[in-house]
Amino acid sequence: MKNFTTELTYKTSRSSGAGGQNVNKVETSVTVLWKVEESQFFNEEEKKLIQSKLKNRINQEGTLQLTVSESRTQLKNKKAATEKILEIVNKSLIKPKPRKATKPSKSQIEKRIKQKKQHSEKKENRKFRY
Repeated sequence: MKNFTTELTYKTSRSSGAGGQNVNKVETSVTVLWKVEESQFFNEEEKKLIQSKLKNRINQEGTLQLTVSESRTQLKNKKAATEKILEIVNKSLIKPKPRKATKPSKSQIEKRIKQKKQHSEKKENRKFRY
């Protein structure tokens, strides 16, 4: 996956929230950007799969964007952002196995019908008769 990480672009910004004097002057928050269409690492079929599975995360320009501000250091946030984007892209490439429709066996059908009859008889016996 070394080639894929070369296509990533990083932006830094000031993290929000509490953090004392450090938070207002140090840009520790890291945003990683990746243009899906311009990727040389994936073929067209894989790109389409990534775009369809991550359509809610990809903006109008076709850029997958992820911001991390977990750590107090820019380096750790950059590493975390890279790992997260790799994980997201890898997950989007997994194709689920197609579900094969199965029929219940004759014994299962008979068992179900038998249970339904027993249940119905039980309820019938509860009725008050004169």
